[in-house]
Amino acid sequence: MNECGEPLAQLRVLNRAELPVASVSLARFLIGKMLVRVLDGGVAAGRIVETEAYGIGDPAGHAYRGITLRNHSLFLERGHAYVYLAYGTSFMLNVSSETPGVGAGVLIRSIEPTYGIALMERNRDTRRVRDLARGPGRLCVALQIDRRLDGLDFCQTGPLWLGSDGRPAGEIGQSRRVGITRATNRLLRFYNRSNRFVSGPEALNR
Repeated sequence: MNECGEPLAQLRVLNRAELPVASVSLARFLIGKMLVRVLDGGVAAGRIVETEAYGIGDPAGHAYRGITLRNHSLFLERGHAYVYLAYGTSFMLNVSSETPGVGAGVLIRSIEPTYGIALMERNRDTRRVRDLARGPGRLCVALQIDRRLDGLDFCQTGPLWLGSDGRPAGEIGQSRRVGITRATNRLLRFYNRSNRFVSGPEALNR
């Protein structure tokens, strides 16, 4: 059960057939869905409140120059994990978003912690719940996500999976992406409006 007394069993794993076969559609679809991490110390999970799409031919995306040993997971069937290390300091979690052999993905930027908050607090060494997983780097630390999870299938139970509790996503906002230097004006960032766990500049979250 989570800190609010709600049973974890109410979550179901997302079926791959539910996932849109398109990066932008998937980025919007994932808002309100659940990200679940199973660890030796327990289960930690949260509601996805912020994503960014990096579609086919996107110069800001890691698949832009073709498949490599580093980015091969982006070319898997939609619903697989692509984990990379940014700037040598922070891991980032993405979901592959197209058909097999086509490189594209969705960055999960923030979650609203709902399960295993004490576990996330230990992982992040902070009791500031709002900041536990607000931003892609913090999210990966809170859930102990690193390259060992690269290529994992989100659509089956295991150490990391995507789920749904049937709740509506709420009002979804759209803005330009954060922290990139190419294709900066494309409106490919999606977020749950009025949710305090969304990251990014305040001006983009209205």
